[in-house]
Amino acid sequence: MCGILAVFGCVDCSQAKRARIIELSRRLRHRGPDWSGLHSEEDCYLAHQRLAIVDPASGDQPLYNEDKSIIVTVNGEIYNHKALREQLKSHTFNTGSDCEVIAHLYEEYGEDFVHMLDGMFSFVLLDKRDKSYIAARDAIGITPLYIGWGLDGSVWFASEMKALSDDCEQFMSFLPGHIYSSKNGGLRRWYNPTWYSERVPSTPYDPLVLRNAFEKAVVKRLMTDVPFGVLLSGGLDSSLVAAVASRHLIDSEAYCQWGSQLHTFCVGLKGSPDLVAAREVADYLKTRHHEFYFTVQEGIDAIEEVIYHIETYDVTTIRASTPMFLMSRKIKSLGVKMVLSGEGSDEIFGGYLYFHKAPNKEEFHEETCRKIKALHLYDCLRANKSTSAWGLEARVPFLDKEFIDVAMSIDPKWKMIQRDVGRIEKWVLRNAFDDDEKPYLPKHILYRQKEQFSDGVGYSWIDGLKDHANKQVTDSMLANANFVYPENTPVTKEAYYYRTIFEKFFPKNAARLTVPGGPSVACSTAKAVEWDASWSKNLDPSGRAALGVHEAAYKDTK
Repeated sequence: MCGILAVFGCVDCSQAKRARIIELSRRLRHRGPDWSGLHSEEDCYLAHQRLAIVDPASGDQPLYNEDKSIIVTVNGEIYNHKALREQLKSHTFNTGSDCEVIAHLYEEYGEDFVHMLDGMFSFVLLDKRDKSYIAARDAIGITPLYIGWGLDGSVWFASEMKALSDDCEQFMSFLPGHIYSSKNGGLRRWYNPTWYSERVPSTPYDPLVLRNAFEKAVVKRLMTDVPFGVLLSGGLDSSLVAAVASRHLIDSEAYCQWGSQLHTFCVGLKGSPDLVAAREVADYLKTRHHEFYFTVQEGIDAIEEVIYHIETYDVTTIRASTPMFLMSRKIKSLGVKMVLSGEGSDEIFGGYLYFHKAPNKEEFHEETCRKIKALHLYDCLRANKSTSAWGLEARVPFLDKEFIDVAMSIDPKWKMIQRDVGRIEKWVLRNAFDDDEKPYLPKHILYRQKEQFSDGVGYSWIDGLKDHANKQVTDSMLANANFVYPENTPVTKEAYYYRTIFEKFFPKNAARLTVPGGPSVACSTAKAVEWDASWSKNLDPSGRAALGVHEAAYKDTK
């Protein structure tokens, strides 16, 4: 992951302003410690902090077309850049960077090219010929991007809120799957898949089609010129990523540089469910496995730094981000710069335990659509910012555009949980990789119950967080929370504790509004809380809050 900052329409174009842009760009250096670049053009600035993954030697940014009339700063990876170069044979490329195709595609097709990109990306592009500019974010919002407005009429774009919050009067999260055009004045959606309408699909389930689509998604993400590995919790999603990557590694370009043994990484409290399961999967796949441990106190000590980096006060996200943040630091210390991760599967297949209570296939499907649309505020934010805090890039094959199209076209009756016929959560995915002749995983791993990351690292982690928050927040503080925090009022002491830390770093109201709110149980949307009356008494984002579903569920509080 890289860090980008771009500003257009500044009234002050002095040397002092340039120095200020450089200063703000440095707030993103953790995302891109390998190189810093800045292009200034009258009242426009495009800054970049680079994490070099593809073409480390010559791919420094900003990037340009042949005559440097088009300048682009990009955060992300374009997996189909070689195929796109074939369509741009009349153009001369200056680097081997996968992101350079963006400048040439714009030159060739104008603004209507973003749908051609297969990857994860946020970019800002300046066209010097007419002083117009565009900004765009990938389909699901895997990479972060914010947009802001200054009192002087300037428009700002940044990978993280901390780079623009001080200098903008208003700012917000840039919507996934959208493009901003200075010519057309505002945002419009470029990503328009069939599932976005939430209409219930009817395509019959074909396990081989689903399997092939996922294998393709994993293989394309093995594009790298640096050491890499897989985040392996031992659950279904990360285990499938590791199994497919391990199986196809020998045929990839990465094999020529880094060998055939895949590196895998896991974090947890000693004796946690994830550590045990991950070790078993790693032994089965014969990976080079690395276990990292943390204590509850070490996690608590890191909370302030975690909230500064992930820029949210959402309880679930902070709980899960902290162990991921600690693990990322350890991984980077080994010289690894890129990892594959399993985010997105639960949203696509209804993997969260509360989906057991979905009343029908229509509501099941609508909830999966709502969950995917909100990923940029939760799991994508966590996976990206927790890792990039240490200059580590996370790639997420489950959120591949083509794979999502295949998975979301399946008639949701096949995704519904039906215990009486042996269909647990994510059965369609498990069944697709249930191959007796050439097994991807052992059966009991393939059919292991869902654990949310913050639970799987050790149940005492969440309990420890709650205990710590209870000592920091008094009953009186919580009783008056609606006066202190009228927007998204915290309803637990844990939520109040996180909110106070967030407000210290990001005190503006615009920052508060970038974080979603509303009731949730076991990571549900507010709408899905209606599926079970008992959940309204037990609103906690842990998977154990799915009363009557999780094997280690909290006791019902009637």
